[in-house]
Amino acid sequence: MKRYKSVIKFTSLAIVIVFLYGFAAHRNALKTNKDVKVIFENGENLFVSYETVNKLLIQNLEAYKNQSKENINLNNLEGFLQRNEMIENAEIFLTLSGELGAIITQRTPVLRVANETETYYYDKLGTRMPLSDNYSARVPITADTISGQGNFDIIKLSNTIRNDDFLQKQIIGINLIEGKTKDQFELKTRVGNQKIIFGDLSRIDEKIAKLKVFYQKIMLDSTITDYKTINLKFYNQIVCEK
Repeated sequence: MKRYKSVIKFTSLAIVIVFLYGFAAHRNALKTNKDVKVIFENGENLFVSYETVNKLLIQNLEAYKNQSKENINLNNLEGFLQRNEMIENAEIFLTLSGELGAIITQRTPVLRVANETETYYYDKLGTRMPLSDNYSARVPITADTISGQGNFDIIKLSNTIRNDDFLQKQIIGINLIEGKTKDQFELKTRVGNQKIIFGDLSRIDEKIAKLKVFYQKIMLDSTITDYKTINLKFYNQIVCEK
């Protein structure tokens, strides 16, 4: 008898679970995107606002307004968002409760180009991006027209500056000097107003290490304003002009 009672309990539990699952699935299928709640989890919304992303999604969801959420093409929504010049990547998903979620990765500017004809950013991947009405990035500025190998090198140098706390605070400008074999760079500083003759990107880690040691010394003895140029092009030494 106990055995039959166990079978009945198990069968009843299974029926209840199937019923609840079916009911939830049916209710979720009946929901259309009119009652979608969009969730954003993209960290600091500096260059593209939550409102902007929400508006872009709502515009694109118009094609699905009379359909269930399960019929929404999430890949199409991701592609639509990623065509925005401020967005590096977008992941769209449906939660278990049937809500639409969006994870947005914004582009990360590392250099600002500002010349007589146009102004724009380069992001960390070397892709052009426009200025934002919401936020102005604190990145080095160059007035040079960048193309070819110079593009790759200046983006590499800009990323190096961005990823170093000291350089990020001290370097405010980059000048590109095109060479026959390798492009050369000069850096403009925030404190001391020196011109740093960086040269090409060979021995880049060594040059930065030397520069930090040098600044550490001249800041300690308060002689930072005595120097006009700091030349890092020479191996194992720094040549300065006062």
